[in-house]
Amino acid sequence: MHPAARILSRPLRFAVARPLPSSPSVPLARRFASSCCNTSSPAKPASSPAQARTKFTMAGSDNQSVSQYLEQSHERLFEYNRQWAADKAAKDPEYFVRLNAGQAPEYLWIGCSDSRIPVEQLLGLEPGEAFVHRNIANLVVNTDLSVMSVINYAVRHLGVKHIIVCGHYGCGGVKAAMTPKDLGLLNPWLRNIRDVYRLHEAELDAIADQDARYNRLVELSVVEQCRNVIKTAAIQQSFKKNQYPIVHGWVFDFKDGLVKDLKVDFKAMLEGIQKIYNLSDE
Repeated sequence: MHPAARILSRPLRFAVARPLPSSPSVPLARRFASSCCNTSSPAKPASSPAQARTKFTMAGSDNQSVSQYLEQSHERLFEYNRQWAADKAAKDPEYFVRLNAGQAPEYLWIGCSDSRIPVEQLLGLEPGEAFVHRNIANLVVNTDLSVMSVINYAVRHLGVKHIIVCGHYGCGGVKAAMTPKDLGLLNPWLRNIRDVYRLHEAELDAIADQDARYNRLVELSVVEQCRNVIKTAAIQQSFKKNQYPIVHGWVFDFKDGLVKDLKVDFKAMLEGIQKIYNLSDE
């Protein structure tokens, strides 16, 4: 494993809280580890970040422990960053020169905010190769200035060749949209998913298994978001002029780490959309 990656994979351990040593020459993360984690009867390290968070929750009533945990969990990101930057520069002295020169990504990724989907890692991409936008349930809403601005900039200024709308099975946003209750501020956002359900109500209601129904709604929502991307003037005008970008619909599966291509027929979808939403003339 890469030495820098080991830092983030290392579990955050909690035991008896003690005052931090005052010596400025010892890095904060090391001072915390030596003062907080080394006891005469050390607790068994958590085998996963989730278990580490559970241990932290149990100690949550101790304000000093909470403060020390927050300091360490913040500091370790800088420790990783320093090692990552040093490793990149050592392997390729021109790496940051190129990175500083600008970006020309081939791909625009529109995905869910779920923290378990590392875009560049799962696709083998380097920094600068994918322009990324995330939101809850990977929605493309025409009144959302954030996603509309991202699409416009990616197409008109960066010249991306592919736009990937990627959902994931087990999406909490999709499950919440299928919950018959008032969700407050989320109501107007999740209504976009409920509208997808309404459009495909007969198909979805015919699926007896609840998890299978959720997963099918995930797929149908991704296809609908692809349609919303294609409705934009930026996509239609660029494709008319350049024959790109192409819009794709994918779904990521946590169970095996693979992405599923939903085989969205971009040209057929574009042709169908332009009967009503034709914005191809500049």
